[in-house]
Formats: sequence, C-alpha cells, structure tokens
Amino acid sequence: MDAVRVALLREVLAGTQWPAAARRFAGSLRRSVVPAGGNLLLVGTEQYEPWHLAAHLVDEAAWSGLPELAPTLVRHHVRAGEPPHLSVGLSRLEAVRRGHTLLVVAPERPGAGLLERVHDARRAGATVLALDGGDPDLGTLAHEALSVPGPGSRSGSGSGSVPDSGAELDLDTMQHLVSAAAGENSLPAQRGPRRFRDRLARLADQLTAPPPSRW
Repeated sequence: MDAVRVALLREVLAGTQWPAAARRFAGSLRRSVVPAGGNLLLVGTEQYEPWHLAAHLVDEAAWSGLPELAPTLVRHHVRAGEPPHLSVGLSRLEAVRRGHTLLVVAPERPGAGLLERVHDARRAGATVLALDGGDPDLGTLAHEALSVPGPGSRSGSGSGSVPDSGAELDLDTMQHLVSAAAGENSLPAQRGPRRFRDRLARLADQLTAPPPSRW
C-alpha cells in the first residue's frame, strides 16, 4: 500500500486509537531490529501466511534507508522450486538467538507447535512481537502485541493491547498501518534526482495497478 492510500486510511480512522497504536507497535519493531542490525523473522500460522506484510516491509526498508526492516519470511510449508525468499521453513526458528526479532502474525489461534517454537525463540533471547486476533497464549509470550479481534471477539490477556476505538478493523489493514509507520521518521537514504524520480514513478504505477495476487 503506497503513501497516498495509507494517508487516506489514516484519515478514515482519525478519531480512533488505531493509527497511534500502529505507530507505537511499529516503533517497538524498529527499536528491536535497527540497533541489532536486522535479523527480523516474520512468521504466520499454518492457515495464514503474511507474505503481503513481508513485501511491504521490504519496500519500507528500501525507501526509508533502513535495510534492517526487511524481513525473512518463515513458512510452514515450502514447495520445491520456489524462489529463495519463499523457501525458508520453520527450522529457521531453531537458530534464533539474542539480537533476533520474531514477528508473529496470527489472525486465528496459533497451533501448539508454533507457540512452542515462539516460546523457544523467546527463551533463546529473541524479541517476540505479535500482531494477532487477541490470542491470550501468544499475547503472554510476546514482549509486545497488538491485537485486532475479529467481529464478536473479546480482548485477550497478556501483553497485547486492544485499542478501545469503537471502529472495526481487520488485521490486514493493521498490517498496512504498521508497515508504513515502521518506515517513517527515519533519515532517508541519500537519493539523487534520478532515484527520486524513480520512486515517484513506482508510486504512480502502484496507484494505477491492481493488487498483486502473490508476492
């Protein structure tokens, strides 16, 4: 999602706590990965793969001059022949240590296997962040969590926060807000006139292009 669409989304959500909540969470993400020099791992559930968030963070990393924001997408199922950036399996989580950040995106309740891996990652010293639907177990494991409960859901416990905004929001929309906020308020990479024109051209292309069907 480009800057124009994010600005429109924030305007729609003005008066709610969602934009501020997204910025707080994005600030935690940046503080965990930038001083450590990167090592951001992004994982979803077996049913939900956050490839769209991964793509947006890659874009924000390039545009903001913060390469540390570019994540490694960790997948539950890797098919033969897929490109390298889509070929990192769950075994990658076994190598996490202090200085790594694990961002978990879970619209629905994570399986016991994923929760166990997240628990092991935290014990190994990794910083655990969660964007979720209010699962109390994941909220307890995360150092910081931002929960977006689905319709009819109630706030979970643990370290997660659920803004009392009165406005319905889905987790996909929150991911757009978080990824955009993560690249804000940073010193941009040095860009000559050509790089600036190239970025404007990319933004224009995104405004007119349909959303991608696959990262």
